[in-house]
Amino acid sequence: MKNLKSIALALVVALATVSVSAQTKKIDAAKSSINWLAKKVGGQHSGTVNFKEGALVFKGKKVTGGNFTVDMTSLTATDLTGEWLGKLNGHLKADDFFGTDKFPTSKLVFKTVAVKAANVYTVTADLTIKGITKPVTFDLATTANSATSTFKVNRTKYDITYSSGTLLTTLADKAIDDEFELTVALKF
Repeated sequence: MKNLKSIALALVVALATVSVSAQTKKIDAAKSSINWLAKKVGGQHSGTVNFKEGALVFKGKKVTGGNFTVDMTSLTATDLTGEWLGKLNGHLKADDFFGTDKFPTSKLVFKTVAVKAANVYTVTADLTIKGITKPVTFDLATTANSATSTFKVNRTKYDITYSSGTLLTTLADKAIDDEFELTVALKF
């Protein structure tokens, strides 16, 4: 009997010290969304771009990682129609902006994740656009089946300098803000 108690105690101690294994939750790419907003002197444009795939990694209930691929060929404006929509979409996909023929995907890979508050994390990730990788930092809020974030990206860091307001060659009334905003909603 004493031997059985020792074995049971050892089993309880072993189970208590086992670390929680990581769980990967793949996103539902069709239900997840990325909305973009780009501002310029005298106006702005907004639109969407689709996920190709992605996942968040959890340890218990805490986010510990993530990896996402975006289909840049799906990039489209949502504030225009007809001829103007075609012109803007064509220009955004051209080499002046995202060069989607050469760079059909962009990637985001989490590097560090820190708890900011209950179910809110500060994430530093490597963002790759046009083959150029730079760090970005943003807050990510999670629920059991979703996650959301809004953050800005400086396009000039990815060699997207067309009509940049910081370049001396751009006329002030034609300038496009260097930063664009992404609003991301992930569904698992």
